Amino acid sequence: MLQDRFMKAQHIAIIIIVISILILGFNKINSNKKVEDKSPASVVISVDDDGFTPSEITIPVGTTVTFKNIGTVGHWPASDAHPIHTIYPEFDPNIDIEPGAEWSFVFDKVGNWKFHDHSSSSRRGFVNVINTDGSSVVGLAENSTFDSKCLENGTDFSCYEEYYNKLTVEKGITASFDDLKKRYAENAYVRSQCHPLTHVLGNKAVVLYPKVSEAFNHGDSFCWSGYYHGVMEGIVGNIGKDKVIDQLNSICSDIAGKAEYSFGYYNCVHGLGHGLMAISDNELFKSLDICNTLNGEWEKTSCYGGAFMENVIADGKGHVTNFLKPSEPLYPCSAVVDTYKGSCYLMQTSYMLKVTNNNFSKVFALCRTADKGYENICFQSLGRDASGQSLSNAEKTKATCDLGADYNEKSNCIVGAVKDFISYYHSDKEAKNLCSILSLELNKICTNTAVSYYKSF
Repeated sequence: MLQDRFMKAQHIAIIIIVISILILGFNKINSNKKVEDKSPASVVISVDDDGFTPSEITIPVGTTVTFKNIGTVGHWPASDAHPIHTIYPEFDPNIDIEPGAEWSFVFDKVGNWKFHDHSSSSRRGFVNVINTDGSSVVGLAENSTFDSKCLENGTDFSCYEEYYNKLTVEKGITASFDDLKKRYAENAYVRSQCHPLTHVLGNKAVVLYPKVSEAFNHGDSFCWSGYYHGVMEGIVGNIGKDKVIDQLNSICSDIAGKAEYSFGYYNCVHGLGHGLMAISDNELFKSLDICNTLNGEWEKTSCYGGAFMENVIADGKGHVTNFLKPSEPLYPCSAVVDTYKGSCYLMQTSYMLKVTNNNFSKVFALCRTADKGYENICFQSLGRDASGQSLSNAEKTKATCDLGADYNEKSNCIVGAVKDFISYYHSDKEAKNLCSILSLELNKICTNTAVSYYKSF
């Protein structure tokens, strides 16, 4: 039973040619965190060697924000754009804030003001300054510096990220999903990055709906439920590194279906892994350690999956991760202890495809070299990618799984693929179509998997 629950972590997928992450079973964007106040006052943002906490705040115009350096080296918070700080030029101390020191600034302009650490520009955040009557949407829209011309380039993730941040706040979550679905049908890059883009929508939704259940209720499972994972990134970010361990076991308590391990509850717990990676600057092993504070082995395993997935997503979005090696495509799965290996191999084939120029035959061969006892999980992960990269096309998926050397490899590929079909369509109709074109032996395992897996939805 535990194995069945564990394998639920396979089904959330990203259709990414260079990086396709689709979880088998029950799938860094910049971590956006919110502190909200209703009257001009003072807010403290701590900065240390890991970044800003919180990294996103929403405040009334006229609020004083104090940046306090609790780290071991100097830090320099300043307005974008790096390195010239011209978007909000007054928002700039013009010097490092030394350890133990602080610097304060009064935000007297309504708008969405991105900032970074000039001393290490990968550390980022933003201040959403609203009118005293609470009209944050107008403020953000009127003061956005976003230039939609960057969408014409087609392959700039940060451009799409900013676009959907702006659209979600201006017109709402539904409008953003409508726009994304339209672009998905027309744009190959959007299809390849659809899951992380839905993370963006979920992350921004937390600004509008700070309670987990409320944000989930406004969501959409399009592109393998990335929205819900993005929500959890935002929720965990709001809680912050200092408090997250104490609250970790209660964060998903208002999501229905815990007793039966529902799809929604899975997305919440799995999303915790994404959120922990976000607040730790993609420190994989720190995130896994915190996952281990969850009550329940299923919860821990689901959280592991989110952390390992985010490790691969971070690479695809251009963020920095120290836990992938092009020269060792199976790393970190080959290096982690057995506790984590299953969760890791469920994610890793997407990265393996990237570093082999999307050569499924080569990745089948690499899976044969996986740690003993984990080869089949690797083949199932590859089946998920076969489905994901074909947009769950039955004939193309079958052809990819047929690259397996024997029945064992092919059947495990089909198991991963049929689960992904169900995850993609939220229906078993197309999965049954896949099963119908297979050989008698493969049809049997395909059909049995489809029946059992569809019950989880």
